[in-house]
Amino acid sequence: MAVDMVRLLELASWRAFDVDEAGRVLAGSDESGSTQLVELSPNGRVTALTALSGAVTGRYLPGERAAIIQHDTGGNERGQLSLMRLDRRRTRPAELGDLQPLVRDPRYVHRLLDVLPGRLVYSTNRRNGVDFDVVIRSAVTGEEIVVYDGGGMVQEVVASPDSHYLALTLPGAQPMSDRILLVDTMPATADERFRALTGLGEHTRSTHIRWLPDDSGLIVSTNADRDRTGVARLDARTGERTWLVTSEEHDLLGWLSPDGRTLLVQTNDDGAARLALHDARTGALRRSVPLPGDGWCSFPLPAPVWSPDSRLIALSFSSPEVPGDVLVVDVEQEAPITMTDSAAALAGERLATPTAHRVPGTDGAGVPCFVYEPAEPTGSSVLMIHGGPEGQSVRTFNPVVQGLAAQGHTVLVPNVRGSTGYGKSWYSADDGRKRLDSVQDLAALHEWLPQLGLDPARSALWGGSYGGYMVLAGLAFQPQRWAAGVDIVGISSLVTFLENTSPYRRAHREREYGSLADDAEFLREASPLTHVDEISAPLFVIHGANDPRVPLSEAEQLAEAVRRNGVECELLVFDDEGHGLAKRSNRLDAYPRALAFLTRHLL
Repeated sequence: MAVDMVRLLELASWRAFDVDEAGRVLAGSDESGSTQLVELSPNGRVTALTALSGAVTGRYLPGERAAIIQHDTGGNERGQLSLMRLDRRRTRPAELGDLQPLVRDPRYVHRLLDVLPGRLVYSTNRRNGVDFDVVIRSAVTGEEIVVYDGGGMVQEVVASPDSHYLALTLPGAQPMSDRILLVDTMPATADERFRALTGLGEHTRSTHIRWLPDDSGLIVSTNADRDRTGVARLDARTGERTWLVTSEEHDLLGWLSPDGRTLLVQTNDDGAARLALHDARTGALRRSVPLPGDGWCSFPLPAPVWSPDSRLIALSFSSPEVPGDVLVVDVEQEAPITMTDSAAALAGERLATPTAHRVPGTDGAGVPCFVYEPAEPTGSSVLMIHGGPEGQSVRTFNPVVQGLAAQGHTVLVPNVRGSTGYGKSWYSADDGRKRLDSVQDLAALHEWLPQLGLDPARSALWGGSYGGYMVLAGLAFQPQRWAAGVDIVGISSLVTFLENTSPYRRAHREREYGSLADDAEFLREASPLTHVDEISAPLFVIHGANDPRVPLSEAEQLAEAVRRNGVECELLVFDDEGHGLAKRSNRLDAYPRALAFLTRHLL
């Protein structure tokens, strides 16, 4: 008998945030219904650390039995920072009042970026609500030093081993591009405070920056002058780049060990992670790191993290059959140690596993797509489109995909143009005025359905965030193709989205979509709300009232317009959620209802 959606949603998962030299892992567990901190010990002991109202992440404070904790309220993404002492006996998980406040102002965003002995590095938009400054704060005295206030949405920050320099990444001028800025925290003159290592106008991704131990340079994952991302060394004085590990077929990401000797490199093999250890000086391969199957272990999961002594690596791993586990790699041992077993609750029940395809696009380009075939297919199908748009559907566990397949729906999970993981040319193929080219990929996927033996008249769209925009665009621009849609925190109008999103996000997102000042007419024409009279398929809409990215008004104006035309539209709003459903109780409410809605219209 097929596993049901409720049981799938109740499965707990684990993720790794940090690891110390003793092999203890600071982890996240959603056993309680939302992601809370726990500590996993090498002897198998699990200690629950927090019981807060919002999702929680954290890092160990180096050299101490303490952790810096980042937490928000109701999904509003306004992170607050607190200190937790781990060397004290505890009888229950900590609530908010049990934590030592470090940085708390609920009006603004505070993001933990790095941890140093006795100090933390964070970014905040408290100066003007838009730009993010970088602050170093003492965890003991509370003294703060603002080390960067040059504007922009700071993404990554890493301090050099002697704390003399910070390297940070900022958005570049072009869509999906970054620039690296070097910050001297003790400059001889004000003019020497900042030094750009990459150009503002470069169409280049630069991520996962790490300092070499002697401060001479950085290790960076970048696609500078390449289509595929590789791992390079960047000279801190000249910006000169030396390639260490590259591939002509796959995007790579690299994480440098603290001692500067070893690189953990991930190869993105069509949404499956392949891991290997390389010599950080030469790039030479040392050995592969076996994983439990075809799965994934970086974003949207937490990135791999090294222990301070460069001996251990904590991984967050998920696959279509594994909800989410913590693995620990010992560089001296071949196989990782699995510290959790999230699939045990499935008791060996069969889940759908994907097959990979390239679907001919309207212009001949192949659209990457995973197909999850049910044990008892009904001929109906659901296309599940990821958010972003600069995201990628990878081989991780998705209870909604498995629940749909259990009900007999074939699930197609495409990476339409604009998706990452397939090179710079593919993720750039929907920029600006090319926005609707990605919507045409939905039409190509629909044309391909008969080759799978599926009924094109019984196909629906499902997506969240930008994927929600794609659902609405498919229904508005291709009304004859789709029988129903499920839109989760989606954009109904690119114009009103940019007008009403958080100010700090507007400046960031206009690079990708176009600006209100220069592109308003195109943005209006590319908006599903402009063509809402064409929508004839029934809709199920889910949104969080506290969403700082896509405001609730996007869902409300869409539902009102669709209903005004006599089309069925159910709007489900959760007052304690933000950009998506973080709480299991809300997912247990929303997703079975959405599944019943689709089953009613497709079967």
